[in-house]
Amino acid sequence: MILEVSMDLLQPTLMSDIVDNGILGDAAADENLRYVLITGLKMLVFSLIGCFGGIASAAFGTAAAQKMGNDLRKDAFAKVMHMSFQQTDRFTTGSLVTRLTNDIMAIQEFVAMSLRMFVRTGMQFIGGIAVILTLNVNFGIVLVISLPVQLIAVAIIMKKASPLFGIVQSRLDKVNSVVQENVSGARVVKAFTREEYEINRFDNANTDLMATNLKVQKLLATLNPILMIIMNASVIAIIMIGGFQVDAKAMQVGDVMAAVTYITQILMSVMMVGMMFQQVSRATASMKRVNEVLSTDPVIGDGKKNADGDNSGTVELKNVSFAYPG
Repeated sequence: MILEVSMDLLQPTLMSDIVDNGILGDAAADENLRYVLITGLKMLVFSLIGCFGGIASAAFGTAAAQKMGNDLRKDAFAKVMHMSFQQTDRFTTGSLVTRLTNDIMAIQEFVAMSLRMFVRTGMQFIGGIAVILTLNVNFGIVLVISLPVQLIAVAIIMKKASPLFGIVQSRLDKVNSVVQENVSGARVVKAFTREEYEINRFDNANTDLMATNLKVQKLLATLNPILMIIMNASVIAIIMIGGFQVDAKAMQVGDVMAAVTYITQILMSVMMVGMMFQQVSRATASMKRVNEVLSTDPVIGDGKKNADGDNSGTVELKNVSFAYPG
C-alpha cells in the first residue's frame, strides 16, 4: 500500500520535470528530447511498481475480508442452530436469511474496502497536502477553504442517509419472509386459492423496499455533484494563483501542473471517503443486525452428562437350567 501511494505521488513531480526541463528547457533540442524520454521511462517504471503494489494490497485485503465473512457466517449459523423455535420465530425465517447472507456480505464488502481504500486515501490525502505545500504555501489557502466545505457536505448527507440503510434491510427482511412463507406453504396457498392475496402481499413488500431504496439513492446522488463543483472550483483557484506566480517568475509552469494534479488527488480522496461512507452506513446497520443474532443466548441448553457409577457387581442364578435341544 505504501509503495503504491508513493509511486502515485511521484508521477506529478516527474511530469512537472518533463515540462520545465524537457519541453520548456533551455538546452538543445536533442538533450531536451533525451530528458523527456528518460523521465518518461522513469514514470513508466514507477507506474509498474505501483501497479504490482496495488495488486498485492488488493489480494491480501480481499483474502482477509473473505476469511472474516466465512468465520462470521459459520458463527451466526451455529448460533441459529441452537436457538429455540420461539427465538427463530421472533427473528422470522426471512430475517435470519437476510442477516446470514445480505448483511454479512455488506460487512465483508466494507472490510475489503476499508483495508484498501481507507488506508490508501488517507495516505494519499496526507502525502498530497505535504507535497503541494512544498510547491507553494499559497496553495494552502485553497485547501483551507475547500476541504472543510467538502467534509461538511459529506457529513450532512451521510447523517441523513445512515438511518435509511437500516430501514432498507428491514424492508428486505419482509420481502424474504413473504417469499419463504409462500415457497414452503405453496400447497396450502393453492388449496385455499390465496394466490392473488399473496401476490398483492408480495407486491406491497416489494414496493416498500423499492421506495426506501429510491429515497436513499436520491439522497446519495446529490453528494458527487456537490463534491465535483468544489473540486473544479479548487482547480480553477490553483490555476489562477499559479498563473500569477508564473507571471511574477516565482513558479514554473510545470509546478502549476503538478499542483493541479495534487489538488485533484487530495479532493478526490475526500470524494472517495464520501463514497465509502455509504458502505460504512450500510455496514453499520448490518453489523447491528448480525450482532443481534450472535448475542442471542439459546434458551435450550445441553443436558449434563451423568457421572459414571460403579459398574462392578455379581450375578446370582437360582433354579436355572440350560440344555441344548435334542
